[in-house]
Amino acid sequence: MPDVVAEGLRVLFCGINPGLWSAATGHHFARPGNRFWPVLHRSGFTPRQLAPHEERELLEHGLGITNVVARASARADELSREEYETGGRALERRVARWRPAWLAVVGVTAYRAAFGERQAGVGPQERTMGGTRIWVLPNPSGLNAHWQPAAMAEEFGRLRAASEADLTDG
Repeated sequence: MPDVVAEGLRVLFCGINPGLWSAATGHHFARPGNRFWPVLHRSGFTPRQLAPHEERELLEHGLGITNVVARASARADELSREEYETGGRALERRVARWRPAWLAVVGVTAYRAAFGERQAGVGPQERTMGGTRIWVLPNPSGLNAHWQPAAMAEEFGRLRAASEADLTDG
């Protein structure tokens, strides 16, 4: 699955791994029922709701997408601890190369597994990767019943506000 990236992004969103539908279509968060695109728009990151095949338009807004683990699977719980840890190290190298202001990992379980941060919760993290700050967001998968779209959009919106504050401060 190709990353949607450029150097110096405002926010680099990081999914857990491609689902089978995303891998088949070649687009991130492509499965019908995934709430990433609606929540991204509802939180104010994009002026309209993009479709997965329009993902490259994110770059115009200073946004990008990558994944912790490259291997596609039907469910994230099919991934091994080793895959998460290896993926976390590879993600750190990519972040060092691309230097986004924020890395937004969508899925607290993935963040904990990839970086050994067992107590991490949703929200900004103390850990950084070089100059890149980290924010953990709820997983937008339709399987994540703990987070409803409105609450998810509110959390994404907190990150958007922080990333916009960076633009006015710097």
